[in-house]
This record gives sequence, C-alpha cells and structure tokens, in this order.
Amino acid sequence: MKVSTKPLALRVEVPIACFRQSRAREYAETYPVPPPSTVYGMLLSMVGEMNRYKHCGVKLAIALLSKPEKSTVIRTFRRFKKKDIHDPSNARPDYQELLTNIQFAVWVDSETESAQPTLSERLQIAFDNPASINRFGGLCLGESRDLVNFVTPLSEENKEKNLYWLIQDEDGLLTLPYWVDHIGSRGTRWLRYRKPEFSQDWQIPELAWTVIEST
Repeated sequence: MKVSTKPLALRVEVPIACFRQSRAREYAETYPVPPPSTVYGMLLSMVGEMNRYKHCGVKLAIALLSKPEKSTVIRTFRRFKKKDIHDPSNARPDYQELLTNIQFAVWVDSETESAQPTLSERLQIAFDNPASINRFGGLCLGESRDLVNFVTPLSEENKEKNLYWLIQDEDGLLTLPYWVDHIGSRGTRWLRYRKPEFSQDWQIPELAWTVIEST
C-alpha cells in the first residue's frame, strides 16, 4: 500500500521555446503554454528515463508564472522529399513563432502510477543526489534548441503572487496533447482546456490535473 505524499512542486524557467502546434504546417505556430506531453517529456529527460511509458499514470498540474511574449522568426526547416539528405529541395525557409520568458510551475502527483520508484521520487533524488542520475544531452523543453535555464523545487518563499492555471474544460478553446504519437498522429491524445486564467489562489484546482496515459 502506498503512503500518501504531497505532490512535488517544481519551478521551471526557459528563455525561449516553440511548442509547435500539432497541425501546423508551413507556418509553425506555437501553443501559448507548454503542453502536458512536452512537460512530461522534460521531466523524463531530467531523470534520464528513455521509456516514456515508464511513468504512465502520473498526474501533472501546470500554471504559468509569467505571460510569455510571442514573436515570429524565419528559419530553415528540413522536410525529406529526396533520399539524398543533402539535396537542396529538402530544406526551405519558413516562419516560426517563438515564446520568450517562459516561467511556469508544475506539480507532479505519483499516487496513480505503478512504477517504483515513482517519477516524483526520481525527481527528488535528482535534486538530492544529482550525481546518481545517468542522462545525456542538455535539458530541453520541446526542441533540442530550447534549453531549460533551471528547474528548482517550488518553496513557500518563492511562490509568486500571480499565476495562470491550465484548467480542463470540455468547451475550452485550447486543445493540447497530453500524449504524442511520434510515428503518426493516430495515437496522439488530446484534452481541451480554458485559456490560462489569472489567479492569486495557489490551491490546485481539481480540473488542473492531467493524467499522462497512452490510451
């Protein structure tokens, strides 16, 4: 029987990132918030876990601590139309939206996952004993270019007065993936959310929790 524990609360800061919308094509639009699937991938990377099914069942709650600024850049994208990877037709310039000054909090609740140790426990180990974590590459939120500035435990002392909760809502205008099929789109799972709402209440709303699962 598991002993009930408080969710692990983390603060994350990323200088610049693009959370590319799943249906974006030539114009690479970004979601206004990091999708639960992207945050889950970052947490797995932090503990060096390569099997994304490992911690299915974990619950995440996300709240923005700032309103990121959006800008548009032009960059080279690669689409493999020819077998020769160096063929010029495989590369073309396109527009991409970027978000800057991304700060958010994420709560990790492992009560409903079956893995041992749980994701919450492994994250706590990463803070307590970083040398015990076997991982590679920079810690990113999304693309490999979008490096994370820091991830720290969210203490009572550094809580912000204002935050913007990501709340599930069947009639919400924001559709975000909580599980992504990297081979095709058939296995991607979505939920609808309200646009992040301003709040001064740090009590986690029940509908802020998203269960990460592949089915």
